[in-house]
Amino acid sequence: MVTTQSYPQERIARELLTQNRPLFLGVDGKGAAHYWDSYEFTVAVVAVDGQAETVELSETPFETLAEWCEYTRGERGWDIGPHVGGSLIDDLVQAVNA
Repeated sequence: MVTTQSYPQERIARELLTQNRPLFLGVDGKGAAHYWDSYEFTVAVVAVDGQAETVELSETPFETLAEWCEYTRGERGWDIGPHVGGSLIDDLVQAVNA
């Protein structure tokens, strides 16, 4: 059975961002989920308790999403992800090599 239900953090991110289906980047070391809106160049960061914020890359010292992900890695670490800058093929190759 296919389901279209999203996780609570994803539903919150959808409310904050323009893009109907923001890209799931990953979950940081504090449990916050990060979602990317490529229309607005904005990251939604949604904590486990539902607290959320959006961060426009233009308002940060980072020029790219990859730089944001590296910043997050240094500040909080990543428990899942980040899923950035690759393709499905890259993901499959990485999984096979793991």
